[in-house]
Amino acid sequence: MKLTGNLLIGAHDVPASEGTMKALNPATNQWLDTDFALGGAAQVHQAAILADEAFDSYSHTSLSQRAAFLESIADNLEAVRSPLAERAALETGLPQAQLEGEVGRAATQFRQFAQVVRKGRFLQLAIDPAQPERQPRPRMDHRLQKIALGPVAIFGASNFPISYSVAGGDTASALAAGATVILKAHNAHPGASEIQARAIQKAVHDHGLHEGVFSMVRGSGNAIGEALVDHPLIKAVTFTGSEHGGMALYRRAQQRPDPIPVFTEMTSINPTFILPAALAERGAPIGDGFIERMLVNVGQACLRPALLIAIEGPGLQALREAMVKRVSEAPARTMLTPGIHASYLKGLAALEAAGAHRIAQGSSARADFDGQSALLEVSGHRLLGEAVLSQEVFGPSALLVTVEDDAQCLAVARSLNGQLSATLHLEEQDLPLARRLLPVLERRTGRIVVNAFAHPQEVTHATVHGGPFPATSDSRFTSVGMTSIERFLRPVAYQGFPQALLPEALRDFNPLQLPRSVDGQ
Repeated sequence: MKLTGNLLIGAHDVPASEGTMKALNPATNQWLDTDFALGGAAQVHQAAILADEAFDSYSHTSLSQRAAFLESIADNLEAVRSPLAERAALETGLPQAQLEGEVGRAATQFRQFAQVVRKGRFLQLAIDPAQPERQPRPRMDHRLQKIALGPVAIFGASNFPISYSVAGGDTASALAAGATVILKAHNAHPGASEIQARAIQKAVHDHGLHEGVFSMVRGSGNAIGEALVDHPLIKAVTFTGSEHGGMALYRRAQQRPDPIPVFTEMTSINPTFILPAALAERGAPIGDGFIERMLVNVGQACLRPALLIAIEGPGLQALREAMVKRVSEAPARTMLTPGIHASYLKGLAALEAAGAHRIAQGSSARADFDGQSALLEVSGHRLLGEAVLSQEVFGPSALLVTVEDDAQCLAVARSLNGQLSATLHLEEQDLPLARRLLPVLERRTGRIVVNAFAHPQEVTHATVHGGPFPATSDSRFTSVGMTSIERFLRPVAYQGFPQALLPEALRDFNPLQLPRSVDGQ
C-alpha cells in the first residue's frame, strides 16, 4: 500500500511543517523508506477547529447512522488487513500473523460499539413526568440523557499498534459516544497509523459526515501533545503509556483555564497470588502458564503478569522449576522500540540492585533490540522493604516473591499500588485466605481473576480495564469494554420542554423504542 507520510486533517493531506521522520525496523535496526510529516501547534489548531465544527452535527446523528458508520470503519480495516499487518510488523518486530489478529480485534470492537449505539442504553434515558397536583409545590417535567463531551484528543499507544492505536478502543468508544476525534499517532509505527487513519477517513467520506469527525496528527517531542491538551476546543484526553508521560498530560490539563478529564492507563504489575492448596496441587502448571502469559508480546502488554506471590510450602519447588524451565527455553525477541529496550535493561538492573536474584534467563540477544527474558526471585520481607521491587519493568521479566505465611502474604498485598488486574489461584481449602485477600485486592484493582491469568482479556459489557492510581488516573472508568464509552459522556437534563423541542429519544411514546427509566421504574 502506497504511503504518503502526510498528516490527515479532516479530508486533507497536510505536508510537514516541522520536518519529517522515518520509521525504524527494530528487528534490523534499519530505517524504512517513507518520510513522515511532523506537525505542530498550527496543525493541532486546524484539526481542532474542524473537530469543533463537526461536533454539533455528528453528535446529533441518529443512532442507526452512527452505528452504520462504525461498521464501515470495521469493514475498511478488514479490507486492508494484510497490508496493515505487514507494515505494522516492519515497524514493531511483532509477527505479522499476530498483527492480522489484532486487525480483527480492532474491527470487532467497532462492530461491538455499533451494537451499543443501536441499543441506546449508553444514553441512560430517564423521565420524571410532571406532577402538577403535587403539594406544596407542583413538579415540572424532567428528562435526562447523556451526550458527548465534545472533541477529544486520543494518544495512540506503542505496544499494540492497531487495537490500542489509531483504530483502537479509545477511538471506537469516542466515536460511538458522538465525540469527534483528533488522534495523535505514535511515532513508533507511523505507516501502520496512516493505513488505519485512511480507513476511518474513508468511512467519514462515504457516510457524508463532516470532515472534522476525525483527524490524525503527528509531531516530534512533547510540543504537539501539549498543544492538544492545551487547546480550548478539546474537552477530554486519553493516553496509554508510562506513568511519567500520563501524569505530565494529566497535570497540564488541570492547569488549563477550563480543566478537562485525562483518562490515562499507565502502569501495572498485575500480581498473581497462589494460595497454599492450589500451590500444592497445581504448582508446576500454574508456574508454566504464568511465564507463558508473561512472555506474550515480548512482555510488552499492559496485562502481563509480572509479580507472582507464593507462600512457602508444598509445591513451591515445582512452581519454581517450571518457571525456570519456561524462561530458560524462551528465545530473545525484538522489542518495540530502542527506548523501550533501554528502559527494560535499566529496570532489570534496578530490581537486582534492590536485592532480587536472577534465577533464570532466556537465550541471549542476537540483535540490537532483542529482549532477553528473565526470572528473578526475592523474599516477601525484602519486597516489603524495597519499594522499587513493586514497580513495573516493561518487558519479558517476572519476579517470584516467596512469603513466609498468610500474614506476610496479606502484608505484601497491602503494600501494592493500584493495578489493572490481580489474580488468585485457589482450591476450596484456600477460601478462608481468599476471603481475607479479596477486600485488600478490591481496593487496589479493577479486575480480579480466579484460576486463570489476566491476559488475554475479553472485550465485553462487563470488562474492566482500569484501577486505582497509578494504574490509571481515574479508577471510575475502564479503557476497554463496552462501558468505556462512559468516559466521553455527560448528563443533560431537559426541564419543562415541549415535545417538539425534546431530543427524539426522550419524547412521549418512546418513538425510538429505547430502554428508559420512567419515574424510577
